[in-house]
Amino acid sequence: MQQVDDFRAEAAALANLLADVPEAQLFEPTQFKGWTIDDVLGHLHMFDFAAEQALVDPDGFQVFLTDLMAEFAKGTSIRDAQYPWLDGLKGRALFDAWQTGSGKLADAYAGADPKARVRWVGPEMSARSSITARQMETWAHGHEVFDLLGKERVEADRISNIVYLGINTFGWTFANRKLPVPDQMPEVHLTAPSGALWSFGEPQENNRVEGPAVGFAQTVTQTRNVADTGLRVTGNVAEQWMALAQCFAGSPEDPPAPGARFSTA
Repeated sequence: MQQVDDFRAEAAALANLLADVPEAQLFEPTQFKGWTIDDVLGHLHMFDFAAEQALVDPDGFQVFLTDLMAEFAKGTSIRDAQYPWLDGLKGRALFDAWQTGSGKLADAYAGADPKARVRWVGPEMSARSSITARQMETWAHGHEVFDLLGKERVEADRISNIVYLGINTFGWTFANRKLPVPDQMPEVHLTAPSGALWSFGEPQENNRVEGPAVGFAQTVTQTRNVADTGLRVTGNVAEQWMALAQCFAGSPEDPPAPGARFSTA
């Protein structure tokens, strides 16, 4: 699966950024809900492990899921739910463990049938969708790390996987909020990092989203408010979608306010 290589590249981009960062800086809060870089690494590490278990050890995944749901039932946040599982792992040791774990995850999925079904915290999905979701989360959470460190990520066309997630979750964005799903998805025209043009949906002059693919991916992963992305949005349905877009599972989440997420460079 090409998506496996794309996930490896995404993890490598974040690892290279953090390779020489002083350990103390890993505990600085980011613009994402006050999470530290260490919190981000712990979150990625735990769910990379879960995705690997879902493929290679479904019984082990069930144990993991049961423990996680027990934490949620106590009112524990998704950030704090990682701490019992990490059992004190933090800092440089966590960074190393995350790198090892992401490699194990990629190796496991490299030999998988793309159509194989795997369980997840939400509905089950295909192996291809599972590893794509891991790339998406690594890319999305990487944003707050790049932003905090004032570094600009060199984007690549592998974000097409994240764009497709955004397109495919058009209906989910509305249904997850118990809103009526519009009859027709807006027409979408995006410019890839390479300059390639990506188009989706039927032609509609008054229901369109146009602009940089990176901006679209930022919007659907809620790493930026659509107002900060350079996207041009036309029509009520398109405006509502981009205001609420959520390509990840879980309860409805609101995007950051305009100007709330930015690079410190």
